[in-house]
Amino acid sequence: MNMLPKRPRLPRFSYRGSFAYSITITTHDRNRYFTDGEVVSLIMPIMDDCCRKDGFVIHVYCFMPDHLHLLLQGQARESELKKCIPYFKQLSGYRFKQKYDKNLWQPSYYDHVLRKDEDLHAVAQYILLNPVRAGLVDDYRDYPYSGPQHLKV
Repeated sequence: MNMLPKRPRLPRFSYRGSFAYSITITTHDRNRYFTDGEVVSLIMPIMDDCCRKDGFVIHVYCFMPDHLHLLLQGQARESELKKCIPYFKQLSGYRFKQKYDKNLWQPSYYDHVLRKDEDLHAVAQYILLNPVRAGLVDDYRDYPYSGPQHLKV
């Protein structure tokens, strides 16, 4: 029997409001879909649109070969992460399936709610330096699938 992964949401937290989140979403079977600029170009506008519609700003993103890192922050009391991320995954997965006839995402996602004492800039640095730690580039600014590139790390 194929067991689905546990949904790692905090049981007593609403995931609503102006909180900042570090998100990791993994591709189906850890396939390396994000080594192709065409795939990233397909997903980026969907990600931007879903976040904007649900009241989130994307501080940083990084498409690693088999997963996506996001640093998001709600901009309104109504900004709801548990609505935004599933909708983004559903819509991007649908478009990917239409184009490539493959599943894009694994079920669920990992989130970390940043506490007030956590440094947003330090989390952004960590995300942007992922391609360097993985040996994909020597300088994070050379990695084509992350941004914003102007952020100094």
